[in-house]
Amino acid sequence: MHQPADPEPPDWLRQQRLDIGRRVRDARLWANLTQEGLAEAIGAERRTVVRIELGITSPPLDRLLYIARALGIPPADLMPDA
Repeated sequence: MHQPADPEPPDWLRQQRLDIGRRVRDARLWANLTQEGLAEAIGAERRTVVRIELGITSPPLDRLLYIARALGIPPADLMPDA
């Protein structure tokens, strides 16, 4: 049986994902880490980091906490402004 496709997220959610991804990328570059290096530090695959940085997916809270720790920053620094 064919399952319906996931509905498109609302614009505000897509923008939040993009903001988080940009913050992850900027912090990763500031920490002088490659995508591979960050992926290894958080126990994930490089494609996971790519998808987060591009805003394709949003990381679960636990993964966001691992990312912040690996980058040496407070988790709040990865969250978009309200």
